Amino acid sequence: MTDRQLPKWSELKPLLRPKPITVNPTERRLEKALTIPDLRAIAKRRTPRSVFDYTDGAAEAEISLRRSRRLFAELELQPSILRDVSDLDLGTSILGGRSELPFAFAPTGFTRMMNHEGESAVVKVAEEIGIPYALSTMGTTSIEDVAAAAPDARKWFQLYVWKDRDAGEDLVKRSAAAGYEALMLTVDVPVAGARLRDVRNGFTIPPSLTAKTVLDASLHPAWWANLLTTRPLTFASLSTWDGTVAELLDKLFDPTMTIDDLNWLRSIWDGPLIVKGIQTVDDARRVVDAGADAIVLSNHGGRQLDRAPTPLRILPEVRKAVGSDAEIYLDTGILSGADIVAAIALGADACLVGRAYLYGLMAGGQRGVARAAEILTKEVRRTMALLGVSRVADLNPSHVRLP
Repeated sequence: MTDRQLPKWSELKPLLRPKPITVNPTERRLEKALTIPDLRAIAKRRTPRSVFDYTDGAAEAEISLRRSRRLFAELELQPSILRDVSDLDLGTSILGGRSELPFAFAPTGFTRMMNHEGESAVVKVAEEIGIPYALSTMGTTSIEDVAAAAPDARKWFQLYVWKDRDAGEDLVKRSAAAGYEALMLTVDVPVAGARLRDVRNGFTIPPSLTAKTVLDASLHPAWWANLLTTRPLTFASLSTWDGTVAELLDKLFDPTMTIDDLNWLRSIWDGPLIVKGIQTVDDARRVVDAGADAIVLSNHGGRQLDRAPTPLRILPEVRKAVGSDAEIYLDTGILSGADIVAAIALGADACLVGRAYLYGLMAGGQRGVARAAEILTKEVRRTMALLGVSRVADLNPSHVRLP
């Protein structure tokens, strides 16, 4: 028989610790997000469907994106026990300079459409946490305005080669004048991928007011209010466009570009050159031999060729082929800090994250981007400690087993 007694106040008091009330609704919303998928769920509720699907979606049946995420989910992390991990250093070297974390913010188009704070919010967070940020050719904040928003951030400019080479050359020169550190050439968009969610949603840039979008506006009034009461949604590198994303890409981008055009780019750009969109070992070696300082293993987030190679799968072979001749970055499918740690262990020098911070941006503007970075940072730190690794440079293939 258990003896019972009424508890004393002195015994109850330590248990009665109400959680502090967070007054700001944005902060209260973001506090509930413990993972990037949590931020995605918030973003989906707060953003019009066509805008969310543009960010979240991929090409055709979206097989490439699912395969990339599945490989990260199914790999096995292999810890080494009884290691001193009391003093962790998450920093690494990227293009000869220190990055406080082993990832950078990837270039994403039309960012002010996801949230009116746009690219300026993202670059400010990059400056705060000490990582690079790449502005897209299809960004919605100008090269100069992004530079002014975060003067001390490490900024890269992502370039698509246009049919109008003079226009492309002008962008490169503006980037140099604004103090951008590196140029990132994206090479996997000779034509636009078939992004079927956009077609089914009737998605245009900027969003057009139809019966469908007016109905959606009633479900997302804050998003529409911000769109309509802030400066018009225009592009960083062209004046205007009224059509679908695919039509825009096919009109502007040059499908005749070859490896020889890297010489043209080198003639107008003196800084580091990153080539993004590498999907085979042979192409990795070719662009490095042609003068690239770094490459990005990427299938464009699954948004171009469906059933394209999975970047993480080919990473070890590419690392072996390239050696120390160029840095290797990886994107596509990254939803956690553990994904980043696995990629570094298999040979990447750093990762690029895009959707992860866009979910944060849609969920809560600049504070949402900061929350995404905070989540990824905590996950990188925890994963490294549990693996028995105190420095990013000590991660190696023995820490990961691919299925």
